[in-house]
Amino acid sequence: MKRLLYVAIGAGVGVAAVRRVTRAAQKLTPSGLAGSAGGAISGLSDSIRGFIDDVRVGMAEREVELHDALAGEPPAPYSPSGGTTGRRNGRSAP
Repeated sequence: MKRLLYVAIGAGVGVAAVRRVTRAAQKLTPSGLAGSAGGAISGLSDSIRGFIDDVRVGMAEREVELHDALAGEPPAPYSPSGGTTGRRNGRSAP
């Protein structure tokens, strides 16, 4: 009975070890490395895009503050799709 217990424990440990080694080997294959690199690059590009959007919004807000302080007439509001919207000096924005 004792031997059967040790055999069962040994088999369980062996299965767990084989599964861990298989997972580690999969991560080192070209497709595994490409998948992890692709995820890292995707996350980095999303972070950079978010930072750039935050900077653009901050620039637009600061431009409005400066324009109010210097000219008294606020510029047309900022549009993330490019340029400004609305009218300025009686002409429509390009």
